[in-house]
Amino acid sequence: MPNRILLRGGHVLTMDPQLGDLPQGDVLIEDDKIAAVDQHIDADAEVVDASGRIVIPGFVDTHRHTWETAIRGVAPNATLDDYFVDILDTFAPVYRPEDVYSSNLAGALECLNAGITTLVDWSHINNTPDHPDAGIRGLQEAGIRAQYAYGSANTSLADYWFESKIVIPKDDVRRIRDTYFSSSDGLLTMGLATRGPGFCTDDVVRAEWEMARDLGIPITIHVAMGRMAGRFGMIKQLDNLGLLGADTTYIHCCYFSEEEWGLVARSGGTISVAPQVEMQMGHGHPPVAKAIEYGLRPSLSIDVVTTVPGDMFTQIRSAFGADRERLNAVYWERNEPAVGLLTARQMLEIATRNGAHVAGLEDKTGSLTPGKQADIVLIDATAINVAPVHDAVTAVTLCADVSNVETVLVAGEFRKRDGKLVADVERARRLVEDSRDHLLAAVASRKAAAA
Repeated sequence: MPNRILLRGGHVLTMDPQLGDLPQGDVLIEDDKIAAVDQHIDADAEVVDASGRIVIPGFVDTHRHTWETAIRGVAPNATLDDYFVDILDTFAPVYRPEDVYSSNLAGALECLNAGITTLVDWSHINNTPDHPDAGIRGLQEAGIRAQYAYGSANTSLADYWFESKIVIPKDDVRRIRDTYFSSSDGLLTMGLATRGPGFCTDDVVRAEWEMARDLGIPITIHVAMGRMAGRFGMIKQLDNLGLLGADTTYIHCCYFSEEEWGLVARSGGTISVAPQVEMQMGHGHPPVAKAIEYGLRPSLSIDVVTTVPGDMFTQIRSAFGADRERLNAVYWERNEPAVGLLTARQMLEIATRNGAHVAGLEDKTGSLTPGKQADIVLIDATAINVAPVHDAVTAVTLCADVSNVETVLVAGEFRKRDGKLVADVERARRLVEDSRDHLLAAVASRKAAAA
């Protein structure tokens, strides 16, 4: 007999265009999959009362440097330039494997607590071969669905980030792929987190793109963040190198030229926008509506908890407000009614279905479609900051917060229930606090030695 769970009587936002919304509906889970979604389902199953709850697909965060969880909040006022020095050249070199493990464990639990069931872990902290193993172990133990994106070491900012001639080691990438990702059936998949033109020489760029394609893993890269990176014309450089493709996710994209938007759209590439970081740290305007203008399906990401909150509600509202403010100002100057404004429903789609599309997992997650994995979140709509509900989509995107995430399932397994994580949270907190203490002491020691 399959293990069955029946979510009964919730307001179901399937995010599946064929199924639509069910103001009162049931979701049947069998083992790790969604078996049925309907107004009423009779089944021999464990029944979870979802009345007064809004049932949605799990959020998808398409770009987070999860290893930075141990240094949460250390750079609240940082610009992007500050970040390179204060984080990548100061903290990253003293990270031990155990610090990556504790950060990924605590960071993934943070995601689950906030209703993020899928994460792209952009792990550019592989200072030794033990670092990626530790990061993957943290994701595994948390029980999140994730793409582990293997990145560069961060032992030297100058060597790895300014016309770098150092290639991510293919032998170790292959080892990680063969050890942990020989099958695509598990919760974890793999990608390559590369630096790209402007940060690396052309030979390194070619080698890393060829590596990813030879190993059959997707590519994820930061582009056009800040005016300097915009001047690199990274997309044009990639096009000149013949490397653009549908297997690549472009992060930020704030200073794309119109030509570059067209190149990405024609190549089938995907887009990840981190709106709070982009506005706060000076990357540029979050280009959500711009991506849609070119027929792309942008997704949202958190980026760094050194500087911004780690939940999707913040990103939804940041993108929603920023893009509407921009267009409202344009049309106000024209003395015309604004058109093309983002809607609350678009934002929920961007945070769920689009995220799954960008992570290469739309066949598995992103909507409450029978046959897909049971990655499901229940939002408490009776809470005083959500009730009374007039529109369920608005309640999720513009009213709810992390405190309203009551239940979270990943592949049919409860990861949060009755408002509490199903995990040893105290252990995770203790480990990440130990890492914090080590990192602060190590940085202080290095500074004293350099004085």
